[in-house]
Amino acid sequence: MFKVQCSKIIVYQVLPRLFGNRNTRRIPHGSLEENGCGKMNDFDVATLRRIKESGITHIWFTGVIRHATQTDYSAYGIPVQHPEVVKGKAGSPYAIADYYDIDPDLAVNVSERMKEFEALVERVHQAGMKVIIDFVPNHVAREYKSICKPEGVKDLGEGDDINMHFSIKNNFYYCWNQPLDLSDIELGTLNFELYDMQSENIDISEDKSVSEAKSNHKVQSSKLKVQRYTETPARATGNDQFSNRPSPNDWYETVKLNYGIDYCDAGGRSEHFNPIPNTWGKMTDILLFWAGKGIDGFRCDMAEMVPAAFWTWATDKVKFQYPDCLFIGEVYDPNQYRTYIGAGFDYLYDKVGMYDCIRDVICGRRRTTDITSQWQATDDIRDHMLYFLENHDEQRIASDFFAGKAEKGIPGLIVSALLQKNPFMLYAGQEYGERGMDEEGFSGKDGRTTIFDYWSVDTLTRAEQRKLTKEEKALKAMYDKVLNIARSEKSVAEGESFDLMYVNQQYQRQYAFLRKADSEVLLVVANFDEQSADMDVTIPAHAFDYLQIKEKNAIATDLLTGKKKRIVLRRDEAVSLQLPPLGAVVLKFKA
Repeated sequence: MFKVQCSKIIVYQVLPRLFGNRNTRRIPHGSLEENGCGKMNDFDVATLRRIKESGITHIWFTGVIRHATQTDYSAYGIPVQHPEVVKGKAGSPYAIADYYDIDPDLAVNVSERMKEFEALVERVHQAGMKVIIDFVPNHVAREYKSICKPEGVKDLGEGDDINMHFSIKNNFYYCWNQPLDLSDIELGTLNFELYDMQSENIDISEDKSVSEAKSNHKVQSSKLKVQRYTETPARATGNDQFSNRPSPNDWYETVKLNYGIDYCDAGGRSEHFNPIPNTWGKMTDILLFWAGKGIDGFRCDMAEMVPAAFWTWATDKVKFQYPDCLFIGEVYDPNQYRTYIGAGFDYLYDKVGMYDCIRDVICGRRRTTDITSQWQATDDIRDHMLYFLENHDEQRIASDFFAGKAEKGIPGLIVSALLQKNPFMLYAGQEYGERGMDEEGFSGKDGRTTIFDYWSVDTLTRAEQRKLTKEEKALKAMYDKVLNIARSEKSVAEGESFDLMYVNQQYQRQYAFLRKADSEVLLVVANFDEQSADMDVTIPAHAFDYLQIKEKNAIATDLLTGKKKRIVLRRDEAVSLQLPPLGAVVLKFKA
């Protein structure tokens, strides 16, 4: 049994659409009926207990708010979305169609989808964990329309003056009298339930019969004539594309929200925050709505594309009513880290710093000493940085595009999870070595697990069926050990950190550091090499002084293996270690 856990946050990112789906047909571009979909109810008591036992403290449920989809839920009063502005059959979780609604795909009873979500939150809390959901503040789906907004709430765009390119009273940006031009966008795979059986605007060419097309369910745009999506005037696209003609590489399925910044001012970008822009109040009300549902935090998508002034205003209002509510920001510009932390964010992605560095170390493109440079760059805000090795945007470690082998990520896991007190995030399937090499449909074979398609994740499915390989079981056991060390060892969760690489720079594929709280010390040494390594780890006199460690002979226990080792602790002298390939030692001893 593991110890009583401390305050280290371990976030587990899951897409419920994928996590609980045990349908293994996996038809590229498959429909909901063909490929199935996971449900919120799949997170039952037993499943949540297993997640908790893995060392998880917070579950980030990705894609629970209703977003644009090609699946027809009109029988439930949910508007049908035009497939030209939906990426994939399932649609992107980041093209929100109603901020006040739950994704119907995830409900067993669509009419009771909000109640099912509320029950999920309650189960997670009863299991001793907390709930994080996405807040997508920068953009919404092209056909956004709330059917679940509370009484008296005005919808986004309601009351906008469409003749104004920019106004603080508007929620969107408009292109003067110019229609949206999607001629550069391929129509892709369309949903026949919506655009054949319900529409007279489809014409099958090349002598292919409608019945054959229906049975195929995968007729491409070159074989179709479809009434295209229309929008007049065009609204700016989500990735700050302010023309009426977005490209295939733009977030063309979304529209940009207006927080009071005129991006097309004659003098360039200008800020207009007084009086408070209309969008600020509407989006803060949405945050308060979900906080009122008992969720414990928000992962804020592309937070840096929304002005820090809004976040200061909104987080203050939310935390006044819900003081423990966490805000995790997706911010990629290190020059803005401190601004957004000052605006109320508890944690920020450390992507362009620590993630990119450790990825390069794993792949042999950088020395391990570069890890030191990354934490030093954010040393003053170290407790606010969120470390990770995978998420839905990044390629899987085991993919051909990253390391090609899940075990190569183990030393990166150990460093990311144990180096500092800050949170660590795990992506569902990572712990089993999921490769992300499926060609699911809209999401091609790119080393990522799709967020756009109906699909099931091979390793998650086999884990539920208890059909994992020996290697996958060993990987999962290692993840469980490391994450529980992070949670149960006070020296990791609450203690000081001391980087040892400045006196061990001769080692290019190993990384060593100390952690200490009270009288307990951990010596952590990770080996990024595929070969075993003998390493003499020098511990400088400054480490003894800074951490108040006594010179002595000590019996240390390797927390990864349970084996004991006698070590000699002397100022400026070395501790000799044998490191396993792609592994580590985590030696615990008394100061």
